[in-house]
Amino acid sequence: MTTELGSETELPPGPGGPAQDRVSNPNLQAQDAPANAVEATGASENARWAGEGEDQEGSQERMTPTHMQRSPQRHSRKPKKVLCRVTLLDSSYHECEVEKHARGQLLFDTVCGYLNLLEKDYFGLTFCDSDSQKNWLDPSKEIKKQIRSGTWTFGFTVKFYPPDPSQLTEDITRYYLCLQLRADIISGRLPCSFVTHALLGSYMVQAELGDFDPEENHGNYVSELRFSPNQTRELEERVMELHKTYRGMTPAEAEIHFLENAKKLSMYGVDLHHAKDSEGIDIMLGVCANGLLIYRDRLRINRFAWPKILKISYKRSNFYIKIRPGEYEQFESTIGFKLPNHRAAKRLWKVCIEHHTFFRLVSPEPAPKGFLVMGSKFRYSGRTQAQTQQASALIDRPAPNFKRSSSKRYTLSQSHEGGLSRPAAVNENHESSPEKNHDGTKRKRRV
Repeated sequence: MTTELGSETELPPGPGGPAQDRVSNPNLQAQDAPANAVEATGASENARWAGEGEDQEGSQERMTPTHMQRSPQRHSRKPKKVLCRVTLLDSSYHECEVEKHARGQLLFDTVCGYLNLLEKDYFGLTFCDSDSQKNWLDPSKEIKKQIRSGTWTFGFTVKFYPPDPSQLTEDITRYYLCLQLRADIISGRLPCSFVTHALLGSYMVQAELGDFDPEENHGNYVSELRFSPNQTRELEERVMELHKTYRGMTPAEAEIHFLENAKKLSMYGVDLHHAKDSEGIDIMLGVCANGLLIYRDRLRINRFAWPKILKISYKRSNFYIKIRPGEYEQFESTIGFKLPNHRAAKRLWKVCIEHHTFFRLVSPEPAPKGFLVMGSKFRYSGRTQAQTQQASALIDRPAPNFKRSSSKRYTLSQSHEGGLSRPAAVNENHESSPEKNHDGTKRKRRV
């Protein structure tokens, strides 16, 4: 059993602001401990032996006819396909078949094609490993090498939350981002105050039900809609008051207002990871568009912007960041954190690499080539935000027509205190089971 000791990645050394940091970094190199050097040497040796084996096998084929030569019909055998089940952002499912050796990019493109989504670089596919931990499907690798056992089940979610959703070109992209944020709010991953819950809930109701209609909207007509993890009658009444003032607002406009308010929340787009600090105290490390955040008891206690971080690395279950010296400091400093295990440390390291590349660089760094490369060869292989914004500006098609699905609803009756039952638990793929109204019908809504 071999143990990977770690990997480090140097981040661009540019000064402060985002615009100054938007340059390719030719010095982005991964370094590793000697154990990985041994693995690299072993890989080279394995490749050499594999080559020799192929030569011997080829010479044998030339000497004697093989079964493949005697049975040419085997060449026409269709490649084996595997059924993939993807949970979408509206809790519906999409099933498709891909070849057994297909890479993650093929499945991702298939799902985006089904959703009619062009601005797809903000999204990704997730799956759960044997430890029930969420992982991002690497589009550059074969799916079967990432999912070792079990069914091929995935979740389609937002991977990179755009800091300014108004820069998204198409309404359908903003709609899918709204669905993700609704799930984040309902599950408690995106905490809100009472006022914010009411405001966001009112825009959600306007987008789904349209203008308030006194003939159709009687009593507490929002009681079955979910827009808060702890929904009360007081909150619902405030949502209805605001909803009545939105006459004439289209669903697309309501979603724009929803996103403009949601992006201001402190936990917007933060990917949290459990860890311990140097004193063994439980903390949370949050990765976002701006850098790395440190939380203790749900309060942010520190923040490291990407320009301030020189290098990120992991070794076994430890995660390290090297910090640029401050104005009155002379030397660089390294801060270490303890993750639950080696996989968690590597997962956090990958998320940092991807977020830094997507939000800070003009183009992704090419992966190092050759067998003698030290450390991990992992690099973010997709388009950066700068590249996807350029591609979005070239979109030339009529606004796609799409049907806004009904949101999640409560199915249990109200309690005596006026509160509603809590929503179903959300799984690792950021989804919960879909539910219908009490009578099984759908509400009338504007599309």
